[in-house]
Amino acid sequence: MKEIFSLKDKSILITGASSGIGRQIAITSAAFGANITLIGRSSERLDQTVAEMEGTGHLAIRADLTRKDERALIPPEKKFDGVVFNAGVIEYLPVKFLTDEKITKVFETNFNSTVLLCQQLLRNKQVSRLGSLVFVSSISSKLGVPGTAMYASSKAAVSTFARVVASEVAAQGIRSNSICPGVIVTPMTDQAKTVTTAAAVDEQSKKYPLGYGSTVDVSGLVVFLLSDAAKWMTGTDLIFDGGLTLN
Repeated sequence: MKEIFSLKDKSILITGASSGIGRQIAITSAAFGANITLIGRSSERLDQTVAEMEGTGHLAIRADLTRKDERALIPPEKKFDGVVFNAGVIEYLPVKFLTDEKITKVFETNFNSTVLLCQQLLRNKQVSRLGSLVFVSSISSKLGVPGTAMYASSKAAVSTFARVVASEVAAQGIRSNSICPGVIVTPMTDQAKTVTTAAAVDEQSKKYPLGYGSTVDVSGLVVFLLSDAAKWMTGTDLIFDGGLTLN
């Protein structure tokens, strides 16, 4: 029975794996036996991720997924039992200060590149039958936090896309789910402190009955969704927020 939670011999592709949540997903997935293909924008940080991973034969690809030619760096002969779409950026900006450039930057990274990579993998038949697609969205997509309009909107689009994909790939036994984490302590949390204040970020944590989450918390949920234990779960948009939305 314990084997249903294993990722042994599964091939998993993880985007945004050079830091934060993506890095921990790669480390945890490898610990559960998976062979990982990691994608990120920094070769140095990807190497640091690989150095922390168990097992051998992992493949690190430095690529900017907003570029078609760099999405093509994923070996077309590789097939994946699971794909984690985690790459993303956040821009804190009130609506009255939005610009074409800011909107384009956030959506190209958080939504467009995710959609186009998914399209590429499905078109090239690189997702195995009974495979699992996991899209990292955000609890921001359910809220109305000031300054997060573009980030929240892009993540809401990701959640909706994941649900549509679920309906299109179910005949192949492929599952598609999204997760909506609340605040996870990562370098992005530090970025928030520069936009507001450290005190404001700490005060916000009081709204979380279980406190802010960790990257390990997220990686555990993702491993579950990648594993056979979640083989009857698809089209879900899982809120994972330490109790924030209880309030």
